[in-house]
Amino acid sequence: MAAPLIRRIAHLDMDAFYASVELLRYPQLKGLPVVIGGARRSADNDFSQTHADVPLSRIPVADFPRLAGYTGRGVITTATYAARQSGVGSAMGLMKAAKLCPEAILLPVDFAEIRRYSRAFKDIILDIAPVMEDRGVDEVFIDFTEVPGGQRDGGRVLARLIQKTIFQATGLTCSLGVAPNKLLAKMASEFNKPNGIAVVYEDDVPSKIWPLACRKINGVGPKAEEKLLSLGITTIGQLAQKDVDWLIDHFGQKTGAWLFDAAQGRDDRPLVTESEPVSISRETTFERDLHAVRDKAELGAIFTWLCEQVAADLAAKGYVGKTIGIKLRFDDFKSVTRDQTVDAYVGDAKTIRQVAGLCLKRVPLTQRLRLLGVRVGSLVRRDEAQTREPHRLNDMNLKASIGLF
Repeated sequence: MAAPLIRRIAHLDMDAFYASVELLRYPQLKGLPVVIGGARRSADNDFSQTHADVPLSRIPVADFPRLAGYTGRGVITTATYAARQSGVGSAMGLMKAAKLCPEAILLPVDFAEIRRYSRAFKDIILDIAPVMEDRGVDEVFIDFTEVPGGQRDGGRVLARLIQKTIFQATGLTCSLGVAPNKLLAKMASEFNKPNGIAVVYEDDVPSKIWPLACRKINGVGPKAEEKLLSLGITTIGQLAQKDVDWLIDHFGQKTGAWLFDAAQGRDDRPLVTESEPVSISRETTFERDLHAVRDKAELGAIFTWLCEQVAADLAAKGYVGKTIGIKLRFDDFKSVTRDQTVDAYVGDAKTIRQVAGLCLKRVPLTQRLRLLGVRVGSLVRRDEAQTREPHRLNDMNLKASIGLF
């Protein structure tokens, strides 16, 4: 009788996805600090006039726009690893990034190209391993358990095959973590970035997981990390030594029990492969509390970035929606949500931001903010929406949102 298969779950994360797609177009920028964000554009529009007769790959590096002197409300979508070494990262305002890395090259986002490559790498995965959970434009979970090669060397053989096939077909690199569950796999995918593979077994939790900071657990945000630090807990190993009742006393029944299991490396969540999403959302917790008036420019840039990310996720998954909502968490940890339903199905970042701006007008913004989120609900498949009778949005109402962050 054959031994039962060991559960092997992989988390695949494309390496600096938005930037890497641009480097396929402009290979002369490879190895240089490059940031993506700040604006949208059709492919190559920026150079269509000044470099009309020059192949994209031959445009001189000196001709590309730089971050130095940037003024505006743009936010970084992603950055190359060379730029990240200067402290530049996703969701950072471009003006702040310009101070950290003024020599970085600035390129706008090409969402059409991002969606094309997102579909391409996911199709490759599904051809090899059919059980996949889509987590956005640049990451997925994959069940290796019953796939040929999925048990060999803990899943490393299959991970290498997927990694190699994606690179050969697209020119893009990715990093994979393979582990007994989604929690550990996501952590492992960060171990050997970029273009790396990390394998974690249950027995590896004390040696590979416990030395890490608690923030490395997906779901432990700044608020939980701050409380853990105040209790003298800095590593996952220290968290794992705490009794479950002690954690429940300090964090509540649900969170305390979850922290206990997470610290032990336990996670029994299945991969979600075919269920229709109720909504698609993005949110971010700020490095410091922000004020709606004094930090208006920074908040506005982050707000725009969140709307662009939601729009990209909708496009990658093939959905549009009618209900746009926001989520705010204030400095006293109280949260509020507001939403608005429009007449027509939408999925573009501009409309999402306009309607979300109307939602903001219904919230008193006198307190400092810790978190901001944007959500689109009442989803249907894009092709289904296109068969329905279209309705025009009320432009006068949308224009009312102008002036908010």
